[in-house]
Amino acid sequence: MNNRLFPLIAALLLVLVGGCEKQGDFDPSPALRLRAKPVITAPANGSSLELKESQANNPFVVTWTPADFGFRAAATYSVEIDRAGNNFKNAVVLGTSNSTSLNSTVSKLNTALFSALELPGEEVSNIQMRLAVTVNPNVDVVYSDPITLQVTPYTIVVVYPQLQVPGSYQGWNPADNSTVIFSAKSNNRYEGYIYFKDDNTEYKYTVGPSWSENYGDNGGDGTLERDGANIKAGAAGVYRLRVNLNDLTHDKLRTEWGLIGSATPDGWNSDQNMTYDPVANKWTITLNLVAGEIKFRANDAWDVNLGDDGLNKTLEYNGANIPIADPGNYTIDLFLNKAIYSYTIKKN
Repeated sequence: MNNRLFPLIAALLLVLVGGCEKQGDFDPSPALRLRAKPVITAPANGSSLELKESQANNPFVVTWTPADFGFRAAATYSVEIDRAGNNFKNAVVLGTSNSTSLNSTVSKLNTALFSALELPGEEVSNIQMRLAVTVNPNVDVVYSDPITLQVTPYTIVVVYPQLQVPGSYQGWNPADNSTVIFSAKSNNRYEGYIYFKDDNTEYKYTVGPSWSENYGDNGGDGTLERDGANIKAGAAGVYRLRVNLNDLTHDKLRTEWGLIGSATPDGWNSDQNMTYDPVANKWTITLNLVAGEIKFRANDAWDVNLGDDGLNKTLEYNGANIPIADPGNYTIDLFLNKAIYSYTIKKN
């Protein structure tokens, strides 16, 4: 009897094993079978947005159709923006939502554009917007097709901490807000460029527009002391002044600025000297350029040079080369009188 049952049992086992293999081939995860990506419905693709500070608290709403995974998924949507053509390498998240809309404000959008993406204020720029959809950590993020927008953010005026620099060159007036240096990172480290019109100018630093907290240098050794001696500069010119109130140190560097790069007449070999305009408080040069790149540097050396990492008309030390697309005659101005250094390029 056992011999008769054995073939039957063996056949039954084969059926069961085959059934298990078929079940193993079945993918139980419906999230992997995307039926339809979400589509942004507002703002419309190709539309223009001019932002106004007077409308900062007005709503800015993004809407979309839901992603379709073939079942009711608890999806989280993130609205991402970036400069057009950047492939969302530096995407900024405007906000997240579990529905099919994001309620934001003009102010939040402007901060993302002007501060995070570093787009210039009062100028038209192109950006892209997309949705990033997550269902659970085990499922790849799904992205919508991006839309392109023309945006004009408004300038956000940031008030940076500052040190006054009273001295013989301006009547020893600590209340003069045109002769200050700034802490751009609000970290008690200050820097700025001051024009001393006379040789052997003397100056000090004050915290605020009075003499109640002032610093000088008793030994001329780069160390600051409270109520210390006047600090002495050398030859007349534009000086980079730096102060660190964390360790009470300071330094000064007389600077002459120039333009260099493949777009300039002598390429990367030598500087094209700029001229300082004390009335407009800027360095300026007018010259012929070819298609190529430029940078700013001081004293015909690379120790102090400025480029533009975000191509947003603001400058960073050792920043990226600035492209010149078309040959022609240009006037280029360099502004070092604010917390954030900037420049303008005008084709004549």
